[in-house]
Amino acid sequence: MRQSPLAGRHREAGAKMVDFGGWEMPLEYEGTITEHLACRNGAVMFDVSHLGTVRLTGAEGFDRLQRTLTNDLTKIAPGRAQYTHLLDTDGSVLDDIIIWWWQEVGSEAGSPPVDIFDVMPNASNTDSVIAALGGTDITGERAVIAVQGPTARRQVGELWPEAAAVGRFRVQPLNWRGHSCVVAGTGYTGEDGVEISVPILGAEELWDGLVAVGITPAGLGARDTVRLEAGLPLHGHELGPGITPLQAGLDWVVAFDKPEFRGREALLAERTAGVQRSLRGLHTEGRRPLRAGYQVSIDGTMCGEVTSGNYSAVLGHGIAFALLNSTVKIGDTVSVDLRGTATPATVVATPFVPRGRSTGV
Repeated sequence: MRQSPLAGRHREAGAKMVDFGGWEMPLEYEGTITEHLACRNGAVMFDVSHLGTVRLTGAEGFDRLQRTLTNDLTKIAPGRAQYTHLLDTDGSVLDDIIIWWWQEVGSEAGSPPVDIFDVMPNASNTDSVIAALGGTDITGERAVIAVQGPTARRQVGELWPEAAAVGRFRVQPLNWRGHSCVVAGTGYTGEDGVEISVPILGAEELWDGLVAVGITPAGLGARDTVRLEAGLPLHGHELGPGITPLQAGLDWVVAFDKPEFRGREALLAERTAGVQRSLRGLHTEGRRPLRAGYQVSIDGTMCGEVTSGNYSAVLGHGIAFALLNSTVKIGDTVSVDLRGTATPATVVATPFVPRGRSTGV
């Protein structure tokens, strides 16, 4: 397995290390629920160095992204981030991606800045993204630290005010004690915060500095539970083979007015015919979590299956995503086969936990 540049820090802190997409990464330190609540009520930092970074540059890079991915880069400009999808020809989502678009000062005096597009695929999909887009894989040159939570900016500002000032979905190259970093106002938790790409040589120093200002290290277990509460899809669960953006309720990621992107014709056909299944939220009464693959029925007839589920530390009961027949509506009561036990659940809209809501703990 590949190692994060911060692996030594995780082991020193007693983290439980597991395989995430071929990388050995921290699952938890003090416990997933503890770290989850720290994210909702304060600030945590996740090592997300296992995510890929594929770099494209200039007008050629812009054209490749615009011709291949679903969203429309002309809607943003340098200094902004954009969420987008790479589709298969059948319209299903090969990967969901964040693009950081920033500019590098020209190497010669008076030369114009160079557009840089840092494409951030999921860990196991980096090779597929390179095959589709080209570009240079720079994953091994940096660490990525995501600082998230309602107090994230204030605490980052105690260490590095310029990084804390990078706005939501803004991107800025910044210098950290001699290291050329890129900071973006992005994240995967439903909370405010920043993500920092830092060269390997500066990664441990930055991590230590964030610990010193009181930011809690959190494992990827908590990152998964907070993204679920926030109603954010996970590739391989809510997105993946056979699942299109339209089924996942992510129509806004698709710029149908673009003349070209991979999978466009398949999505147009699905939109014309009508989407046959839709991603919905489920609430259960107890603490016992629903899990991916559990079958869902309504009035004795199968209507879909759970894609992700867990216990919500904020709500105090089980929550789940499920792909359900489009005839199933918000407010309906369904039955989930929980290992042979029929468990009632209510179909709800997402996010389960709105942005900024905490337990007050």
